[in-house]
Amino acid sequence: MIITKQKPNLLKYVENYDRIFIIGCGECATVCKTGGEEQVEALSKILGDRVIGKIVIESPCNVKFLKKDLKPSLYEGAKAILALCCGIGAQTIAEFTNKEIIAGLDTLFMGEVGMKGKFYEKCRACGLCILYETGGICPISRCAKKLLNGPCGGMVDEKCEVSNYSKDCAWVLIYKRLKKLGRESELEKIREARDWSTISQPGEITLGD
Repeated sequence: MIITKQKPNLLKYVENYDRIFIIGCGECATVCKTGGEEQVEALSKILGDRVIGKIVIESPCNVKFLKKDLKPSLYEGAKAILALCCGIGAQTIAEFTNKEIIAGLDTLFMGEVGMKGKFYEKCRACGLCILYETGGICPISRCAKKLLNGPCGGMVDEKCEVSNYSKDCAWVLIYKRLKKLGRESELEKIREARDWSTISQPGEITLGD
């Protein structure tokens, strides 16, 4: 799940446009309550007659859904498109429509959907996954210092110093998980610093037939 929040100064970005088309996201942004039907409708009411149309696309980061649902006749009269979706969706819409794009949301992280509207960062899409080695707990996303060996000297009572000791130390969690699995001795392995230059960016992959 890609976690987003609505820009606090969003109206500033649209103040110079008198013909706006709004696109929401039927997946991640709907779950986050930042770009679903309810939020699209609410923003449409605020902007009033400046909005020439609106739609919620099932997955605006997928060109297949844009081709199916976003017909040019819907947005061709717009001076700008207001995209209530993650940065991936906003860029996909920009390329597909060739229109001025206003990203209405800030993309925060990829996370777990918890209870009562809570979201927890769990992955940084670093391209070098070591979850097996760390008991299914990612140190890149869950350790504030992104340490590949831990815990560090700042940990106190199993809590992280960076969070002012309010959050669990990721490496304590990793140790407990590995101990439960009978693999705690694997923590004796020292991991070398990563060579981030080996990761090709921006990423691109083509799936085989």
